[in-house]
Amino acid sequence: MKNTMKVAVMTGIKKMGYVDRPVPTPKPNEVLVKLEYIGICGSDMHYYETGAIGDYVVKPPFVLGHEPGGVVVEVGSDVSHLKVGDRVALEPGKTCGHCEFCKTGRYNLCPDVIFFATPPVDGVFQEYVAHEADLCFKLPDNVSTLEGALIEPLAVGFYAANQGNAHAGQTAVVMGAGCIGLVSMMALKAEGVSKVYVVDIMQKRLDKAMELGADGVINGKDEDAVEAVMKLTNGAGCDLAIETAGTEFTTRQCIHMTKKGSNIVLVGYSKTGEMNLPMSLVLDKELTFKTVFRYRNIYPMAIEAVASGKVNLKGIVTDIFDFDDIQKAMDKSVEDKANIVKAVIKMRDR
Repeated sequence: MKNTMKVAVMTGIKKMGYVDRPVPTPKPNEVLVKLEYIGICGSDMHYYETGAIGDYVVKPPFVLGHEPGGVVVEVGSDVSHLKVGDRVALEPGKTCGHCEFCKTGRYNLCPDVIFFATPPVDGVFQEYVAHEADLCFKLPDNVSTLEGALIEPLAVGFYAANQGNAHAGQTAVVMGAGCIGLVSMMALKAEGVSKVYVVDIMQKRLDKAMELGADGVINGKDEDAVEAVMKLTNGAGCDLAIETAGTEFTTRQCIHMTKKGSNIVLVGYSKTGEMNLPMSLVLDKELTFKTVFRYRNIYPMAIEAVASGKVNLKGIVTDIFDFDDIQKAMDKSVEDKANIVKAVIKMRDR
């Protein structure tokens, strides 16, 4: 195996380039993974466009990417559950393991998490990565490394469904038909929710939602989403709403379209980080807000859902770009959001 690898780096706002770096050596508890596919996340695009998300500021050269799938090529001395040749999905956050949150199973809230592509931690737009073996999940024979790369966003969708206590007999509405909205919809269906409707203002994304199993879609540009949901539910309202668009407007709609006593799960981040909501109505309806920060203990469930055919994860991919065209991949993802639902980087075979 060669000693150096090609790494794609963000060199400035909307500027990408390449550098050579040493192939990492896995620690005793790690494996070395040759990456085959890496998803482009909304956070990658936001860093690329603006150079920051809140307090997380990019200092170039910076490596984006936190949705990897690949093949184990070297195993650390303490690793026994993985071997060379295993195909894996990588959970991108290493936690401390001993804080209050880790010890109580809420490791996604660990204050000392080291998460791929969250400044100052580099991501994985590169050929190889050494990663903690316990965070590398072996893929069944019928699950590809392309799907392995997409387990990360799917985990967000399943966590959102779980936070909302999704179950059979419910009618749910997902606000937003981007990648996270679509995986949330598929997670809801996989968990037995009876009817799932998706709201967006981009028709191509709504068409994709129908293709992937939504029971109906609402184009918020053409009709009032609240009125449409009330009509679909015979005036009762929905049992659960998952908000992935990250806007005040759609969050207010969730409050109006849900039944009394329902759950609203907030997944999307607003641009300002603040919202003005009709809290008197929230209290009158005794609504419960649940929020999502990444996920915890979800990867095995998500992988099994894909392996069993309950989730068509390949179906969300609209564009695949070569690693050698990283500038084009990022530019197109940012500039053509109406048509690109989910873009993925394909690494070189050599």
